[in-house]
Amino acid sequence: MPPDDLYAVLQVHPAAEPDVIRAAYHVLITNHRHDDESGLRRADLDRAWAVLGDARARATYDRQRAAAQSLGAGMIPAPAQPERLPPPGQASGVVLDYGRFQGWSLGQLARHEPKYLRWLARTPSGRPFRADIEALLGDEPEAAGARRLVR
Repeated sequence: MPPDDLYAVLQVHPAAEPDVIRAAYHVLITNHRHDDESGLRRADLDRAWAVLGDARARATYDRQRAAAQSLGAGMIPAPAQPERLPPPGQASGVVLDYGRFQGWSLGQLARHEPKYLRWLARTPSGRPFRADIEALLGDEPEAAGARRLVR
């Protein structure tokens, strides 16, 4: 995959919040400790994070990206990853409207991606869903990754 579209490299929407971009980078860098066969390289992830993780650099990149798209230059490729469709079955619970599981309900994630739900419960963007996630997974807060402070 050519690393021209930094949002595609990090697999996030261009309107994603900084916390979502940071989380995506950390997940991808953890999952891709080495170069993989799809062409995703650690250097590409680092370069995308260096630009999108810095507010000024991201604003500059967004202006350049918008200019290239408005000119029809075709320099920004479509995301290499196909859009992830929700799994078959009835949606249950809150439906996510961001990230790589956009359009998936918490119930669908509990059936197909419980590891992701445990991670989501620990992130700032997942805090509003923490009680629902714990109920779906049957986890106690400690099992879901929360830590207790000992005084």
